[in-house]
Amino acid sequence: MTIEMTTLANGLRVVTCHMPHLETASLGVWINSGARSEAPQEHGLAHFLEHMAFKGTRTRSALEIAEQIEAVGGALNAMTSFETTDYFARVLKEHVPLALEILADILQNPVFSPDDMEREKDVILQEIASLQDSPDDLVFEAIQQAAFPDQPLGRSILGTPESVRGLTREHLAHYRDTAYTTPRMVIGAAGAVNHDEIVRMTEQSFSEFKSDEGRPQENARFSGGHRGIIRPIEQSHIVLGFEAPSFRDDAYFTSLIYSVMLGGGMSSRLFQEARERRGLCYDINAFGWGFSDVGFFGVHAASGDSQLEELVEVIMTQMRAVALEGPAPAELDRAKAQLKASLLMSLESSEARAAQISRDTLIFGRQLSPEELIERIDSVTATDVGTLAAGFALAKEPVTASVGPDGVSERFREAVFEERHARQTIH
Repeated sequence: MTIEMTTLANGLRVVTCHMPHLETASLGVWINSGARSEAPQEHGLAHFLEHMAFKGTRTRSALEIAEQIEAVGGALNAMTSFETTDYFARVLKEHVPLALEILADILQNPVFSPDDMEREKDVILQEIASLQDSPDDLVFEAIQQAAFPDQPLGRSILGTPESVRGLTREHLAHYRDTAYTTPRMVIGAAGAVNHDEIVRMTEQSFSEFKSDEGRPQENARFSGGHRGIIRPIEQSHIVLGFEAPSFRDDAYFTSLIYSVMLGGGMSSRLFQEARERRGLCYDINAFGWGFSDVGFFGVHAASGDSQLEELVEVIMTQMRAVALEGPAPAELDRAKAQLKASLLMSLESSEARAAQISRDTLIFGRQLSPEELIERIDSVTATDVGTLAAGFALAKEPVTASVGPDGVSERFREAVFEERHARQTIH
């Protein structure tokens, strides 16, 4: 596999990975602008713009966009995160020019019809309602709000019903003009692709974007707190979290390894103790998120009403044990093996490879090879993991969130408080 990168005269970067065994290609536009780039009055705008890009251009209706890509067996999609917005397609190799031209059209020539805007607002309101009906998703919205209050990183990517209804055509046009700029964009492609041809087509098709630096991003401010949401459900969902290294930090991979070891699989500490030995829950997992300037480490679990306090005790006891004793050599090796296998297996997909090389280009200005990523994983030591775990265990207060029946929020917070203050202090 060969990775190549070219920077065009307008500042737009093109990065490709030729995968000679494939007959298909994945390609897209990755933009270093997402929900964190929104002003308060624009809440939900990045996600709304992603939806509206598919609702028609000066030369294609929404139906024609769908029909043209699906007529050749392809697929077109997009996603919005806090820090990026991605538009991507997957097609047979002979249809790469069509996919790239459609992507250029929907991003450069959207019409933002008032009728389409109103219909799509209704669609997003249904998406927001669906989230409210999904406690396992809602609890992650809650923990984000608790950890990063009164700032873009703590707001829902979807927006609120009120904020979405207030978005206008002028909002869309201004955001696109100021956020979708060439220094913050990458055209990425992987699979059966030819780099020089992608560069030539990009030069022809992507000529209307400005070369401004784009919108600034507000720095994140982590502040521990709690957010409890009352829902009359059988299983209460809880998240316990801590500020962690950003993905630019050398300790980011330590956070990932700790998450795998603590709650990343059937052999992990939390799965074995909470589910297998005690039967306290069906699902429990640990996770490490990375943003450009901050990270978040947490544990998520769902449990019945009578098991809540014991479940909290198990989680915090296991975290305390790693902080006091460090990881056992075998479990550290196992976590590294799981992380490396997950990485390498994902990169066998052209979609994952296109996303990886594009996001690496946005974040680091270059591509991180699989060999470099594996080296970073292998370099993490037991001392590194123990030090990180001790930092979490000694944090002033963890940030917490819960979704469950009336009373769960108070019981969860009380259980966390008692576990943190009734046990021996770690030195």
